[in-house]
Amino acid sequence: MKILDARYLGSGTAVEQLPGPALPEIAFAGRSNVGKSSLLNALTLRRNLARTSKTPGRTSKINLFDVRSEAAHVVFADLPGYGFAARSKQEKRSWEPMIEGYLLGRPSLRALVLLVDPRRKIENDDLELVEFWGQTKKKLVLVGTKLDRLPKAQQKPALGALRAAARSLGFDAADVIGFSAETGQGREELWRAIAKAIVSSEGESSPARRPSGEA
Repeated sequence: MKILDARYLGSGTAVEQLPGPALPEIAFAGRSNVGKSSLLNALTLRRNLARTSKTPGRTSKINLFDVRSEAAHVVFADLPGYGFAARSKQEKRSWEPMIEGYLLGRPSLRALVLLVDPRRKIENDDLELVEFWGQTKKKLVLVGTKLDRLPKAQQKPALGALRAAARSLGFDAADVIGFSAETGQGREELWRAIAKAIVSSEGESSPARRPSGEA
Protein backbone atom coordinates (compact mmCIF):
# COMPACT_ATOMS: atom_id res chain seq x y z
CA MET A 1 0.00 0.00 0.00
CA LYS A 2 1.52 3.29 -1.10
CA ILE A 3 1.05 6.24 1.25
CA LEU A 4 0.74 9.58 -0.55
CA ASP A 5 0.66 11.77 2.55
CA ALA A 6 0.29 11.44 6.32
CA ARG A 7 0.29 14.29 8.82
CA TYR A 8 -0.89 15.31 12.27
CA LEU A 9 -4.26 17.03 12.05
CA GLY A 10 -5.18 18.04 15.59
CA SER A 11 -6.15 16.81 19.04
CA GLY A 12 -8.53 17.44 21.89
CA THR A 13 -10.10 16.06 25.04
CA ALA A 14 -13.65 16.50 23.71
CA VAL A 15 -15.35 16.14 20.35
CA GLU A 16 -15.96 19.89 20.09
CA GLN A 17 -12.22 20.55 20.38
CA LEU A 18 -11.36 18.41 17.35
CA PRO A 19 -11.10 19.62 13.74
CA GLY A 20 -14.41 19.35 11.92
CA PRO A 21 -15.39 15.96 10.45
CA ALA A 22 -14.57 16.49 6.77
CA LEU A 23 -13.37 12.94 5.97
CA PRO A 24 -14.30 9.39 7.00
CA GLU A 25 -12.56 8.44 10.23
CA ILE A 26 -11.20 5.20 11.65
CA ALA A 27 -10.64 5.03 15.42
CA PHE A 28 -7.85 2.97 17.00
CA ALA A 29 -8.28 1.85 20.59
CA GLY A 30 -6.73 -0.58 23.03
CA ARG A 31 -5.13 -1.04 26.41
CA SER A 32 -2.09 1.02 27.33
CA ASN A 33 1.15 -0.30 25.82
CA VAL A 34 -0.65 -2.54 23.32
CA GLY A 35 1.24 -0.90 20.45
CA LYS A 36 -1.18 1.63 18.95
CA SER A 37 1.45 4.23 18.06
CA SER A 38 3.76 1.62 16.53
CA LEU A 39 0.87 0.23 14.49
CA LEU A 40 -0.14 3.67 13.21
CA ASN A 41 3.44 4.43 12.22
CA ALA A 42 3.78 1.08 10.43
CA LEU A 43 0.41 1.48 8.74
CA THR A 44 1.33 4.91 7.36
CA LEU A 45 5.02 4.12 6.75
CA ARG A 46 5.99 7.08 8.94
CA ARG A 47 8.51 6.60 11.71
CA ASN A 48 7.22 9.30 14.05
CA LEU A 49 3.69 10.16 12.94
CA ALA A 50 2.36 8.90 16.27
CA ARG A 51 4.72 9.26 19.20
CA THR A 52 5.76 6.00 20.80
CA SER A 53 6.76 5.74 24.43
CA LYS A 54 7.98 3.06 26.81
CA THR A 55 5.74 4.64 29.46
CA PRO A 56 2.21 3.17 29.29
CA GLY A 57 -0.71 5.59 29.30
CA ARG A 58 1.19 8.50 27.76
CA THR A 59 -1.58 9.42 25.28
CA SER A 60 -4.20 11.49 27.11
CA LYS A 61 -6.02 13.13 24.20
CA ILE A 62 -7.72 12.05 21.00
CA ASN A 63 -5.12 12.61 18.29
CA LEU A 64 -6.20 12.88 14.65
CA PHE A 65 -4.03 12.17 11.60
CA ASP A 66 -4.85 12.98 7.97
CA VAL A 67 -3.79 10.04 5.78
CA ARG A 68 -3.94 9.72 1.99
CA SER A 69 -3.20 6.32 0.52
CA GLU A 70 -3.83 4.74 -2.85
CA ALA A 71 -7.09 3.36 -1.46
CA ALA A 72 -8.62 6.29 0.39
CA HIS A 73 -8.30 9.69 1.99
CA VAL A 74 -9.09 9.10 5.65
CA VAL A 75 -8.55 10.39 9.18
CA PHE A 76 -7.06 8.07 11.81
CA ALA A 77 -8.08 8.76 15.42
CA ASP A 78 -5.66 7.57 18.09
CA LEU A 79 -7.68 7.16 21.30
CA PRO A 80 -6.10 7.18 24.78
CA GLY A 81 -5.05 3.77 26.06
CA TYR A 82 -7.00 2.35 28.96
CA GLY A 83 -6.34 -0.10 31.78
CA PHE A 84 -3.10 1.48 33.05
CA ALA A 85 -3.17 1.01 36.84
CA ALA A 86 -0.89 3.97 37.64
CA ARG A 87 -3.42 6.47 36.31
CA SER A 88 -5.51 8.15 38.97
CA LYS A 89 -9.17 7.16 39.24
CA GLN A 90 -10.17 10.78 38.63
CA GLU A 91 -8.15 10.88 35.40
CA LYS A 92 -9.62 7.59 34.22
CA ARG A 93 -13.14 8.87 34.91
CA SER A 94 -12.43 11.95 32.80
CA TRP A 95 -11.43 9.73 29.87
CA GLU A 96 -14.71 7.82 29.76
CA PRO A 97 -16.92 10.70 28.56
CA MET A 98 -14.16 11.78 26.15
CA ILE A 99 -13.91 8.40 24.45
CA GLU A 100 -17.62 7.60 24.64
CA GLY A 101 -18.51 11.08 23.38
CA TYR A 102 -16.23 10.61 20.39
CA LEU A 103 -17.41 7.09 19.55
CA LEU A 104 -21.09 8.04 19.68
CA GLY A 105 -20.92 11.66 18.62
CA ARG A 106 -18.54 11.72 15.66
CA PRO A 107 -20.68 11.43 12.50
CA SER A 108 -17.68 10.74 10.26
CA LEU A 109 -16.56 7.68 12.25
CA ARG A 110 -16.76 4.55 10.10
CA ALA A 111 -15.05 1.78 12.08
CA LEU A 112 -13.25 0.94 15.29
CA VAL A 113 -9.94 -0.92 15.18
CA LEU A 114 -9.47 -2.57 18.57
CA LEU A 115 -5.92 -3.66 19.37
CA VAL A 116 -5.36 -6.57 21.74
CA ASP A 117 -2.33 -8.58 22.80
CA PRO A 118 -2.77 -12.09 21.36
CA ARG A 119 -0.61 -13.47 24.17
CA ARG A 120 -3.42 -12.60 26.58
CA LYS A 121 -7.14 -13.15 26.60
CA ILE A 122 -9.47 -10.29 25.77
CA GLU A 123 -9.76 -8.46 29.07
CA ASN A 124 -12.72 -6.84 30.79
CA ASP A 125 -11.82 -3.34 29.61
CA ASP A 126 -11.78 -4.61 26.02
CA LEU A 127 -15.10 -6.39 26.46
CA GLU A 128 -16.72 -3.26 27.88
CA LEU A 129 -15.53 -1.24 24.89
CA VAL A 130 -16.79 -3.87 22.44
CA GLU A 131 -20.18 -3.92 24.16
CA PHE A 132 -20.34 -0.12 24.06
CA TRP A 133 -19.32 -0.04 20.39
CA GLY A 134 -21.96 -2.61 19.52
CA GLN A 135 -24.72 -0.03 19.92
CA THR A 136 -23.32 1.94 16.96
CA LYS A 137 -23.87 -1.02 14.56
CA LYS A 138 -20.63 -0.04 12.82
CA LYS A 139 -17.68 -2.19 11.84
CA LEU A 140 -15.23 -3.58 14.40
CA VAL A 141 -11.80 -4.82 13.35
CA LEU A 142 -9.93 -6.81 15.99
CA VAL A 143 -6.13 -6.69 15.64
CA GLY A 144 -3.70 -8.94 17.49
CA THR A 145 -0.58 -6.78 17.82
CA LYS A 146 3.08 -7.65 18.41
CA LEU A 147 2.54 -10.98 16.67
CA ASP A 148 6.27 -11.34 16.08
CA ARG A 149 6.76 -11.79 19.83
CA LEU A 150 4.99 -15.13 19.64
CA PRO A 151 6.78 -18.22 18.32
CA LYS A 152 5.57 -19.13 14.82
CA ALA A 153 3.87 -22.27 16.12
CA GLN A 154 1.80 -20.22 18.56
CA GLN A 155 0.65 -17.45 16.21
CA LYS A 156 -2.10 -19.35 14.42
CA PRO A 157 -3.68 -20.77 17.62
CA ALA A 158 -3.54 -17.32 19.26
CA LEU A 159 -5.35 -15.70 16.33
CA GLY A 160 -7.81 -18.60 16.30
CA ALA A 161 -8.66 -17.83 19.92
CA LEU A 162 -9.27 -14.16 19.01
CA ARG A 163 -11.54 -15.20 16.12
CA ALA A 164 -13.53 -17.45 18.45
CA ALA A 165 -13.86 -14.55 20.87
CA ALA A 166 -15.04 -12.27 18.06
CA ARG A 167 -17.73 -14.77 17.05
CA SER A 168 -18.90 -15.10 20.64
CA LEU A 169 -19.25 -11.31 20.79
CA GLY A 170 -21.34 -11.23 17.62
CA PHE A 171 -18.69 -9.88 15.25
CA ASP A 172 -17.28 -11.28 12.02
CA ALA A 173 -14.29 -13.54 12.72
CA ALA A 174 -12.95 -12.57 9.28
CA ASP A 175 -12.25 -9.12 10.73
CA VAL A 176 -9.52 -10.47 13.04
CA ILE A 177 -6.02 -9.59 11.85
CA GLY A 178 -2.60 -10.50 13.15
CA PHE A 179 -0.18 -7.57 13.01
CA SER A 180 3.49 -6.89 13.57
CA ALA A 181 4.90 -3.37 13.38
CA GLU A 182 8.37 -4.90 13.25
CA THR A 183 7.88 -7.18 10.24
CA GLY A 184 4.93 -5.47 8.52
CA GLN A 185 2.81 -8.61 8.81
CA GLY A 186 -0.89 -7.78 8.55
CA ARG A 187 -0.36 -4.26 7.18
CA GLU A 188 -1.94 -4.86 3.77
CA GLU A 189 -4.74 -6.90 5.32
CA LEU A 190 -5.57 -4.12 7.76
CA TRP A 191 -5.57 -1.54 4.97
CA ARG A 192 -8.03 -3.71 3.04
CA ALA A 193 -10.31 -3.88 6.07
CA ILE A 194 -10.14 -0.09 6.47
CA ALA A 195 -10.88 0.53 2.78
CA LYS A 196 -13.79 -1.92 2.94
CA ALA A 197 -15.28 -0.11 5.95
CA ILE A 198 -15.05 3.22 4.14
CA VAL A 199 -16.49 1.94 0.87
CA SER A 200 -19.39 0.21 2.61
CA SER A 201 -20.35 3.51 4.24
CA GLU A 202 -19.98 5.76 1.19
CA GLY A 203 -23.75 6.07 1.01
CA GLU A 204 -23.63 7.72 4.43
CA SER A 205 -21.86 10.76 2.93
CA SER A 206 -18.26 9.56 2.95
CA PRO A 207 -16.04 11.58 0.58
CA ALA A 208 -13.43 8.83 0.35
CA ARG A 209 -12.34 7.57 -3.02
CA ARG A 210 -13.35 4.02 -3.87
CA PRO A 211 -10.27 1.81 -4.27
CA SER A 212 -9.44 1.10 -7.90
CA GLY A 213 -7.81 -2.20 -7.03
CA GLU A 214 -6.64 -4.22 -4.08
CA ALA A 215 -5.80 -2.08 -1.03
